[in-house]
Amino acid sequence: MLQTISLFGLSLLNADRATAVQHLLERPGHTTAAFLNAHCVNTAAKDKLYKRALRAADVILPDGAGISLAAKLIGRRLRENLNGTDLCEPLCRGAAARGMSVYLLGAAPGVAQEAADNLCLKIPGLQIAGTQDGFFDRAYSNAMIDKINASGADIVMVAMGVPLQDVWLYQHRKSINAKLVMGVGALFDFKAGRVSRAPAVVRKAKLEWAWRLALEPRRMFKRYVLGNPAFVARAMVQAARTRRITAPAMTVSKRALDISVASVALVALSPVFVATAAAVKMTSRGPVFFKQERVGHRGTSFSMIKFRSMYQDAETRRDALVENSEREGVCFKMRADPRITRVGRFIRRYSIDELPQILNVLRGEMSLVGPRPALPSEVAMYPAAAMRRLNAIPGITGIWQVSGRADIGFSRMVAMDVTYLRSKSIMFDLLLMGLTVRAVLSGRGAY
Repeated sequence: MLQTISLFGLSLLNADRATAVQHLLERPGHTTAAFLNAHCVNTAAKDKLYKRALRAADVILPDGAGISLAAKLIGRRLRENLNGTDLCEPLCRGAAARGMSVYLLGAAPGVAQEAADNLCLKIPGLQIAGTQDGFFDRAYSNAMIDKINASGADIVMVAMGVPLQDVWLYQHRKSINAKLVMGVGALFDFKAGRVSRAPAVVRKAKLEWAWRLALEPRRMFKRYVLGNPAFVARAMVQAARTRRITAPAMTVSKRALDISVASVALVALSPVFVATAAAVKMTSRGPVFFKQERVGHRGTSFSMIKFRSMYQDAETRRDALVENSEREGVCFKMRADPRITRVGRFIRRYSIDELPQILNVLRGEMSLVGPRPALPSEVAMYPAAAMRRLNAIPGITGIWQVSGRADIGFSRMVAMDVTYLRSKSIMFDLLLMGLTVRAVLSGRGAY
């Protein structure tokens, strides 16, 4: 008995790749298949016709880390990521073994034919019934369908992108004789070699979307930079509605948000990284990055990374300046700190010096949102109440950062961190990220 998972009002097939291929090729009657990934969910939330097309599909296949995350948030586990690129060749091998022919429709002129040629080289016996680019006038859809039917194709793969491909199939499915029709997105571009697939290690880390963003930043900016956080929020809302959200699920979703936003930020801010590194290197002696031992989750030490904003001898000069600290409590802060370089004052003013901590986030040592990591010497002087700060993974930003940073005294900072621990949620994290932009631009408490 095939298993399914209900997500976003849709029933998704929960099977391994071999079982999914067998089901698609041997399912009785005519079958319409669709893939569901984070971008599809975001699109369906705004496009009612596309949403109807998805609901009308006979088989919906889970595609990508986002859908896996959404399943985990309701306590379910997907057996396998059934994305179109990985499923294509097994499906074509199964078709060849059964004597079924395949028609490729979509992509730019010539791409479908190149994809077909490459598939035939890899899969002996594969029958290509025909190919056609996707740049035909939609007024001639009936003529195109007549061409597909005349070819005798058993399977039709349509690569017009979301939502067009699924809507087109929804509107014309009854006229197409093929046993199986499915929208396959950018599949032909990959199979034709027009777009490079992410290396295996990137795919294993579930960061293929970041690879595509790096290759096509303009086209993919809205889909990933804006779309990924929006999808995580939708997945959280769905989980809350099911009343199944648990502490482990919250941890999984928070880590997923960290990885997605940090990966996007690393790519998007790469020009800022290069410019800052050059400015630091050219204006003072010493390394570009400053690494310092900090205390993290449950007292674990790690090396926090920052752009160097001070002169090389800053650490040795600290003891002589401690009594001049302008901040209440155990944390040392001084507005006119003589150890700070000219470039350092600027990058501190706009928190640019903190950007390398994105790497700490990707390594799992920090989160995007959480209490700021403290120095071991500071933790050694913590009162008992302050030790609760260490129950959370430290963050780049948090309530303290958006409320005044160094202008906030130690006791108030601890109270804010405890409040965060009691109230933390994905929506709260997203709110604090948004408020961080305002805090950085204002520069309040940045010294």
